[in-house]
Amino acid sequence: MEINILFEDSDILVVDKPAGISVLPDGWDKSSPFLTKLLEASFHRLWVVHRLDKITSGILLFARNATSHRSLSIQFEQHLVTKIYHAIFNGVPDWSIKRSSQPLRQNSGHSHHTVVDWTNGKKALTNFHVLQTIKGYSLVEASPETGRTHQIRAHAAALGYPILADRLYGALPTEIISRPALHAMNLRILHPTSGLVIDFSAPYPADFLNALIKLQFLS
Repeated sequence: MEINILFEDSDILVVDKPAGISVLPDGWDKSSPFLTKLLEASFHRLWVVHRLDKITSGILLFARNATSHRSLSIQFEQHLVTKIYHAIFNGVPDWSIKRSSQPLRQNSGHSHHTVVDWTNGKKALTNFHVLQTIKGYSLVEASPETGRTHQIRAHAAALGYPILADRLYGALPTEIISRPALHAMNLRILHPTSGLVIDFSAPYPADFLNALIKLQFLS
């Protein structure tokens, strides 16, 4: 599998993760390949700073030493990192900007999905911005302030607009795209050594781009 390297230096590695591969070993299939192991064959030891769902494409950041890992982990914990995703929603919201604050609880039931739980859930904040709508679908920018498992997917579904093809969260079957239409588009961090603000971006992958074309968001 070819992985597009967006940036590398002695402290960090930034890649454009393809959909369909886990960041760490799959809990259900320990023998399946995972991204960290594939990358370590070329870049040696890597420290995982954050994760993307197996089905999600886009920007993923690794640390290349323990000092950088500590610095970046603190940034994520203190919400100093800006993360922007693009998603295609089923439906057209009656709002253009929305801040979701429903607390989330992971691994509910046999399907191991995330649910809103006002009693036992953990704090979760996601900002949504509708970029474009057409024929019952919406292209939406999502910026999570916290990092709960399936946070964007769960919040979108809780608002009544599950992400296109996200069957786990209530989306109807579709032939438009074969996986939930969610892409990690932009990431902004402070470089762990220089302290400079650094931005990364990843273009839409082919399946997400084709979905936008099929839905006539793009001509």
